[in-house]
This record gives sequence, structure tokens and C-alpha cells, in this order.
Amino acid sequence: MKLYKLVIAYDGTDYKGWQEQPKNITTVAKTLKNAFTRTFKASASIVAASRTDAGVHAMGQVARIRTEFDLNADKLKFALNNALPDDILITELESVDTSFHPMHNVVQKTYQYDIFTSLPVPFVQRYGWHCQKDINVEKLRECLKVFVGTHDFRSFCSGYEAESTVRTIDSIELVEIDKENKLRLIFKGKSFLQYMIRRIVGACVKVACEPDLQPSDLIAALDKKHPEQILPCAPAKGLMLVKIEYSPPGHLDPSIHSASHKATQNTQDERRKGQKFNVSKN
Repeated sequence: MKLYKLVIAYDGTDYKGWQEQPKNITTVAKTLKNAFTRTFKASASIVAASRTDAGVHAMGQVARIRTEFDLNADKLKFALNNALPDDILITELESVDTSFHPMHNVVQKTYQYDIFTSLPVPFVQRYGWHCQKDINVEKLRECLKVFVGTHDFRSFCSGYEAESTVRTIDSIELVEIDKENKLRLIFKGKSFLQYMIRRIVGACVKVACEPDLQPSDLIAALDKKHPEQILPCAPAKGLMLVKIEYSPPGHLDPSIHSASHKATQNTQDERRKGQKFNVSKN
């Protein structure tokens, strides 16, 4: 059995997310799997680090292919890229052993959300949300601060999560890109719930545009721990998975080994102390 690690970039516009779905629903994973089967006449199973939703893009999705087919990694990458459509590209591919799993030993994931403050040119409009209202950037900065740290994000997820909805956002950086009339929000954390970033962005932009709303309204929504709060969810097209960072090989993954729970808690405490919020302009 051969295992390969892939780093994948894709335009998610025409896909119903990453995860394979039944029947004729087009997803990124299904397209990749079909390309592999068609090219090499061999079966394969594929698992990824993040199950991006419909319309969400990726620059650094990490996946693993398991197959009986044995081929040099460079040749495999070349052949697959030639079989894939133009909106999916494998940027890195290497052979790995059974110790690697894309969902394990994740240290940090980086997502970015782009907001256009004026109508974008057609070539980039599918990669950001055009907000038609005036955004108070300083107020937006204050809104985003509410979510940095460890919180129960049940009010800012899909509402279908069965497991704990407590997550830690390490940092949120707001970058003003004047030459493109764009605001870029960069989120960093070990894991995020479904819709979590989009609901945070939608809620923060709503408050930043409305004089009658304040960051305290976001604190109240967060404390309510109820996913049916009325603040909006930002469109999928503005969100991109940028990169995923892993701990070195051989590191004990706390999500698998419960004996490491105490060490995990200490790490989270350290993160809370070092949490930051940066505003930069370029």
C-alpha cells in the first residue's frame, strides 16, 4: 500500500465543497479521485485536513492518497495535474509513511477572508465579498477582537455540531489593501467549526456598518451559545484556506492520545497569554 501527501490549490466556485458526496454532486475530492482512477486504472481513497464548504477556495489544502498503485512522486504529480481541470492544481506531492495523516498533528491553520469595499473587476470578483455598505474599519477591528481567544462558538457555527464547540482563535489580522480596495481578514487557529469564520465575518461587518450596533452585541451573541442568532453569514466565495502547519514527525498528537491532555491544556494557556490582534496596512 502506497501513501502520498498532497498540497492542493483550487477555485471552489464550481464545487459543492471538498468532501465526496453521493450520486452526481461535483466536489473537489471526487474530481481528484476520478482523475486518479481514470489516469492509472487503479482505486484510491482520499482524506483531507479540512472539509471546505461549497464555494470556498484553497491555496494550501493538505490531503493524503492511499492506493496500491506505486509511482514516483514527481511523475504522479505531473500525470494528475494533466488529468485535473484548470481550477484544481497539485502544488506539492510526496510519498509518506503510515505515520502521516492530514488531520493529525495540526499546529495551526490559516484562513483569509477578502472583502471588496468597491465593485471589483470581473477577474477577481469570485474571490471576495463586495460589501455595498460603508465599513467603519476601526469599528470592525474592535469587533474582531471579541473573537480572539478561547470561546464556545456555538452561536457562530452550523448548529449541527455534536462535539464540543469550544475553539481557540490564535489571532486575527486585518490588512487594508488600498490598491485593490480590499480588506483582508486573516484567521489563525488549530481548528474551526463549519461556517465559523464566515459567520464571524458576516456578524462583524454587520456591526461595523450599523451605527446602532456595537461590539457588545457580538459579545451577547457569543454568550448566548445559540446558532440561530440573526447576524448574517458572509458569502463562501470570500474565504480561502491558505495553509496548514504540522508539528514535526514523531510528535505525540493530543487529539489521539488522551494521556497528553494536560500538556494540551498548558499549550492552550500559553496561547491565551500570547494571543494577538494586528492591524497592518499596505
